[in-house]
Amino acid sequence: MPHLSHLLRRARARAALAAVLVACGSLAIQTSAALAEGLFDHLGVLGVSGLRMSVAAVVLLLVARPRVRGLSPAAWRGVVLYGVAMAAMNVLFYQAVARIPLGVAVTLEFLGPLAVAAAAARGWTRALPVVTLAGVALVAGGGGITDAWGLVFGLGAAVAFAGYTVLAGKVGEETGGLSGLALSVTVGALVLSPFQVAAAPSLTSADVLPLVLSGLLGVALAFSMDFLAVRLSSARVVGTLFAVDPVMGALVAAVMLGQVLAPAVLLGIVVVIASGALTIWRGTASEPAPEPTPGPVPAPLPPS
Repeated sequence: MPHLSHLLRRARARAALAAVLVACGSLAIQTSAALAEGLFDHLGVLGVSGLRMSVAAVVLLLVARPRVRGLSPAAWRGVVLYGVAMAAMNVLFYQAVARIPLGVAVTLEFLGPLAVAAAAARGWTRALPVVTLAGVALVAGGGGITDAWGLVFGLGAAVAFAGYTVLAGKVGEETGGLSGLALSVTVGALVLSPFQVAAAPSLTSADVLPLVLSGLLGVALAFSMDFLAVRLSSARVVGTLFAVDPVMGALVAAVMLGQVLAPAVLLGIVVVIASGALTIWRGTASEPAPEPTPGPVPAPLPPS
């Protein structure tokens, strides 16, 4: 059917654009992490996380200028839960990184959106998230979990990441545009405000520029890219595409830090890219076609 074929092409084009947005957001996150790394020692990981989110909240509020009146109670619940998920995801992930290898922490966190992707898949496409996880494990490399709390924080970050993935689409539907995102980031900044207050006395003028740039790239831009990607495609497709995070981390480390990519890492990158592309291709094909709009009922023909 030409009409169905057109719908599938359009859906795949939207999913491909979502993949580009996720990749751009991931690159922004990796770059912002490099900018913020020097701030962790004297401001603390949680303090830096909160200050970055406050910077992003101010920028997004100025850009989106959300209207707080007129939102339904359901919309406000989504906004608050989305903001809490953002804050929890940042805090739990960095707590895990402080205790277990980064590659292991990233892999554990990715279990969240991976579960979202697997739960919403149909038929044999349910196996694709598992294939993607195998690729992520190759990218993450070796390293055992030697700290039980590191495992707990990593799995907690996975739960928060799953909520972040699902709620992005729901908040977008309830609030429209970036208004809901701006409000949610503001909620996240308020949740982390105690850590910001504790870090404020140690803040110096030299910290302002990297802190602002890190907040703009790693929170405002990255969260906006993820938010738009889920609205363009679906939580299932984007949940699988979030596998690009450890891949992007490996590539950034190779380009910026001169770290040589091992053959296993290269293989993992190929597996992740291939499974992500197949998820987009098969996922859009398995989505049900929209119901046809009923037209006027033709008048009965006169008897011959």
